Amino acid sequence: MVSGLTPSYISFKLITVHASSSGGGWVCQVAVELRGRRTEHTVTVSQASLARWGTGSEAKDAEDLVRRSFEFLLEREPPGAILRQFELSVIESYFPEYDELIRSTPG
Repeated sequence: MVSGLTPSYISFKLITVHASSSGGGWVCQVAVELRGRRTEHTVTVSQASLARWGTGSEAKDAEDLVRRSFEFLLEREPPGAILRQFELSVIESYFPEYDELIRSTPG
């Protein structure tokens, strides 16, 4: 997080993630609830992404990785700015520090 300050838009948040198997990877339905507003997102997690940044190979591991990834994103932007549908690996193209920080975040 930049300058050690917590952006106001991450206070009082709830992130729910439900993963289902799809074509050798996972499709995760994500809901972010913040101050009475809700955003919904669909995140695809490939086996390669889960192996690179996750801690296992099951649905719960994909859900944990996506939840940690949303925590990462919400430290940098409000929920409405997060893409509604994306492949998890695209985060790194917007935020080059993602790779290092997500690996160091306990799962």
